[in-house]
Amino acid sequence: MTRRFPEGFVWGSATASYQIEGAVHEDGRGPSIWDTFSHTPGKVRHGDTGDVAVDHYHRWESDLDLMAELGLRAYRFSIAWPRVIPAGRGEVNEAGLAFYDRLVDGLLARGITPVATLYHWDLPQALEDAGGWPVRDTAYAFEEYAKVVTARLGDRVTFWTTFNEPWCTAFLGYASGVHAPGRTQPAAALAAAHHLNLAHGLAGRVIRETVPGATLSLTLNVHAFRPASDEGSARDAVRRLDAVGNRIFLDPVLKGSYPADLLADTAAITDWSFVRPGDEAVAGIGVDVLGVNYYTVNSVRTATAGEPVAGDGGHGGGAASPWPGCDRIEFLPAPGAVTAMGWYIDPTGLRDLLVRLHRDYGVPLMITENGSAWPDEVAPDGGVHDVDRIDYLLGHLGATLDALAAGADVRGYFAWSLLDNFEWAYGYEKRFGIVHVDYDTQRRTPKDSARCYADIVGSNTLPG
Repeated sequence: MTRRFPEGFVWGSATASYQIEGAVHEDGRGPSIWDTFSHTPGKVRHGDTGDVAVDHYHRWESDLDLMAELGLRAYRFSIAWPRVIPAGRGEVNEAGLAFYDRLVDGLLARGITPVATLYHWDLPQALEDAGGWPVRDTAYAFEEYAKVVTARLGDRVTFWTTFNEPWCTAFLGYASGVHAPGRTQPAAALAAAHHLNLAHGLAGRVIRETVPGATLSLTLNVHAFRPASDEGSARDAVRRLDAVGNRIFLDPVLKGSYPADLLADTAAITDWSFVRPGDEAVAGIGVDVLGVNYYTVNSVRTATAGEPVAGDGGHGGGAASPWPGCDRIEFLPAPGAVTAMGWYIDPTGLRDLLVRLHRDYGVPLMITENGSAWPDEVAPDGGVHDVDRIDYLLGHLGATLDALAAGADVRGYFAWSLLDNFEWAYGYEKRFGIVHVDYDTQRRTPKDSARCYADIVGSNTLPG
């Protein structure tokens, strides 16, 4: 029995600038923190960098043709801040803006809706040199950047996302150090989180003023936590992680204030004096649609005194924890299959998460990333037969329909990712794409999952 999605449901795929563009030294682009980080020995597996990535900067037209061939209705891409304003502030690079002009026009010519993300982790290195996201001034630099980009593209792009996964920016970049810029300073990570919220509010105001009728969005990797037992300590572990993993962004943006338990849990790390009067009102601009990135669930508990603590929730195994205020919390193995990332496969976690967000925040939702990594290979017949990815896709689309049936207002789904690409600290070791990329030749080969997804998009139904 087939199940049908609502009329007008948005179907697309997603990418990120540093992961696909390459051309890092071309046409006036400045260095980003990921250029610096990936060229630092030991930071990225196999010494991989995004210097070439999948060469989308030069192959964008054929990549857009591929999207059209698959019948995609929307494309979620990010704009590289250092390509537009190489030093983060000041002089604007016309060649960088012209690239995104061409990309947007190419999408529209193919009937594909552009969904633009202003920031997907590639901070201009000059701004990190001045202190990065833990410094308040970076939020105002982001506001200036938003003015430049929306003034140029806002006549054609109406769906704008300020940030992709600010949790990763703050806590993997400044607490655990497994992402650029590689700092391990929990207090700085909490300050970064606040300045990202502030920047969302500042840029959101720019978007709404510059682009009439704009859809304003923020994309969060809202973590799905489950208590490992019915014990109060396990439930408290979920509460603590939810505060610093989810509500640290959800509450100020959607409710206009930070949760009291978050402030209490982290009081030994920071006094939160970086939150100035009026900041929460600015951050509380809200969204028209909340982007939700989902991959896995985590089973957690609080370890007893003297007991070793293992696991960080699959966030790269850094020497430092990405969870300030959660030092005694342990991430436990879960039953069932895992992806090549070691992430547990549980579509019910997506269903429960969407229903929870609808219940607690009442905001329209869009699944802006969902996908899985597998050790894909091109078969002798020339195809890529990624059965595991198809199973993952079908299971999570089924969970989306379950959430819709339970009342969640889910507006669309973007498969992560269109292309195999540079997977951050994992380099080119992990493949998430529905299209295979031969990194030596840059040849694109749609996987079986791409054909499966195209059928779903074309019919707006999930096969039984």
